[in-house]
Amino acid sequence: MQNKLTPSKRRIIFHIDMNCFYASVEMAYNPSLKGKPLAIAGNPEERKGIIVTSSYEARAKGVKTTMTVWQARKLCPELIIMRPNFNRYRAASREIFKMLAEITPFIQPVSIDEGYMDVTDVIQDATAIQIAQKLQQDILNQLDLPCSIGIAPNKFLAKMASDMQKPLGLTILRKRDIQRKLWPLQVEEMYGVGEKTAQKLHTIQVETIGDLANKDVYTLKQLLGINGERLQNRANGIDLRPVDPEAIHEFKSIGSSQTLPRDTTDEIEIRQLMHLLTENVERRMKRKKAAGKSVQLMIRYHDRQTITRSKKLQTYIDTKEEILLIANDLWQTHWNGEPIRLLGITVQEVEEKALIGKQLDIFTYENEAKKEGLYSTIQSLSEKYGKNPFQSFQQEQDTDQPHTSFQKDFLDDYKK
Repeated sequence: MQNKLTPSKRRIIFHIDMNCFYASVEMAYNPSLKGKPLAIAGNPEERKGIIVTSSYEARAKGVKTTMTVWQARKLCPELIIMRPNFNRYRAASREIFKMLAEITPFIQPVSIDEGYMDVTDVIQDATAIQIAQKLQQDILNQLDLPCSIGIAPNKFLAKMASDMQKPLGLTILRKRDIQRKLWPLQVEEMYGVGEKTAQKLHTIQVETIGDLANKDVYTLKQLLGINGERLQNRANGIDLRPVDPEAIHEFKSIGSSQTLPRDTTDEIEIRQLMHLLTENVERRMKRKKAAGKSVQLMIRYHDRQTITRSKKLQTYIDTKEEILLIANDLWQTHWNGEPIRLLGITVQEVEEKALIGKQLDIFTYENEAKKEGLYSTIQSLSEKYGKNPFQSFQQEQDTDQPHTSFQKDFLDDYKK
């Protein structure tokens, strides 16, 4: 499903962004936490555990996402740190998107705590601002969760608008407002411009979004390729992308990554983490009924230097054993022996199995059939007992650690 609007019809797009989502959900669940500095971290007991998100009270003391627990406690000794409860966050997210779906079917979730709505065709008796105000209040009153909403004629401007007032902000950003509200901002504040891109833009004297909007497009394309022209269009308020409810099903990679409790060269610990990551990837691929043709390994070292190495395959794979075999080969080939801070394993060139025309000769077919029986047995036992009974190493539960691909896994739950 995709909204087909006539070119002459001016779009009205909302971007809904939940404020400090994980922390806000915990406060809604336990109101005694309200007004206190609260942070969610993967390993609260570990000094090197990473802050996933924090309340505004904690942020006021300097606590930031990706900061280590010990750094956060140094800035805010009274900081309350909790482990993430992903089942709780998924449930809250599902209820939020159900509320959005009561207004319009044209919803595009982009993460567990944000999404777009196209309300062009529902603006009748009520104005856009009235619909946004009611939605914001309904989410607050019914779920006790604050959000900010950006209202604009396209997705980019709506996203920028929702960031302008937090918490509980409601901002309209029209094209005629761009020069006054958008252009004075530093280019780093523009959605789609990361740290490395900003550094490149600085080399050609692009400091603000206005500088980007007015820069010679040839120079931008020489520096950033086609993305240079795309970013300039966005800086000028041009974004033709529709709000696409089906975009959630378009995925090209499925991965999982995790920061280790401490920098390590312990091969047993590293191998255990690789087992855990590949199991996460396999589970998500089975949920998507997908397979992939390339495996990528990401290694982040103690000094934050990060490398990614990948291997392209002749056939599609979807099992933990196959993924782990390739990832292990990449690790042994490319690890330089330095302490590792984070590992990530991703299957790329992913397609739904229904779309894969896998050609098997008789020998391959027999091998696949034999493996499928084993995998089915393991899967059924795992579902019955909660974990793979054939694994000898200890695994952390999915609720213990934030994984990078978590937010993409459950975005269509509100439709069920």
